[in-house]
Amino acid sequence: MIQATNSSETEQAWSGTRWHQLATRVLDGQVVTEEEGRAILACPDDELLDLMSAALRIRQRHWGKTVQLYFLMNAKSGLCPEDCGYCSQSKVSNAEIPRYNLLNRAKLLEGARIAREQNAKTYCIVISARGPNEREMAAVEAIVPEIKAQYDLDVCACLGLLTPEQAQRLKACGVDTVNHNLNTSENYYDQICSTHSYQDRIETLRAVRGAGLKVCSGGIIGMGEQDSDVVQMAMALRDMRVESIPLNFLNAIDGTPLAGRSDLNPRYCLKSLALYRFMNPSSEIRIAGGRELHLGSLQALGLYAANSIFVGDYLTTKGQAPESDYRMIAELGFEVTRHEEVGAELSSVKNP
Repeated sequence: MIQATNSSETEQAWSGTRWHQLATRVLDGQVVTEEEGRAILACPDDELLDLMSAALRIRQRHWGKTVQLYFLMNAKSGLCPEDCGYCSQSKVSNAEIPRYNLLNRAKLLEGARIAREQNAKTYCIVISARGPNEREMAAVEAIVPEIKAQYDLDVCACLGLLTPEQAQRLKACGVDTVNHNLNTSENYYDQICSTHSYQDRIETLRAVRGAGLKVCSGGIIGMGEQDSDVVQMAMALRDMRVESIPLNFLNAIDGTPLAGRSDLNPRYCLKSLALYRFMNPSSEIRIAGGRELHLGSLQALGLYAANSIFVGDYLTTKGQAPESDYRMIAELGFEVTRHEEVGAELSSVKNP
């Protein structure tokens, strides 16, 4: 537990090192508590660089200086019957976005080609839906083997709520990972969605895990939740041993119920990334939607905690040019890698 003292002199000497003390404990295998998680989010701005330096130590233990790139394909846009308040594709959104049914084989393969050219490790096939219908399942089952054979990409499927049988089918056709975000804490979930529950999402993640697939699950920060909700979601993901955590920062799109919301600043976003690294030390942590908007000129510093980003555009919003991402990574002294076992290879490295 992070302890403060009543002595201002002692506190001043200690404040610059407490985050490194906590990082050392994490590297020794100890678990960050909920109280310590809240303390990370409340880190004074003048200690931010110490916090990020401490997060980098944890990141380097498991991921070195590598960065994994993900490429998103919005394979079915709009037309969703759910009412998630953050989403431009939901039934309650009036956002001006493209609306189309599942893309054909040629377009999905073209997306995979671009992903490979952009040095992505993983190709993410995303559909807007409560869950996939039989035609959509069959299309994914048909296209995944082609993508893997032609472009040697990992495939992540984000298809909505899944049954155990559907998860097994995805595993059988060659899908590596399924993404299904928790989005927020269990306590706050009914504030952002009413057409399905937090428990529905948990059941999908259990089905994914039961099928032997890797689990990708994260959330969105900046939807009106409290610090405690951000911490509790991090703890829930830790309890499920999620391999990959995309952390989004709300892009309050016009036409959605959360339009106009602006609760974030770059420093809080960095503290959130550090929190998730401290609480999920070996997980792949990805800076996802809202990266360019909310981190701004501090984007590069986010990679001191995270080890992955999306390259190119998001689902219905634009990302920055891939060349800018490559330059940012190189200027940090980091390197893009597609190596599957980088985390395993580095997990035994001792704390320097």
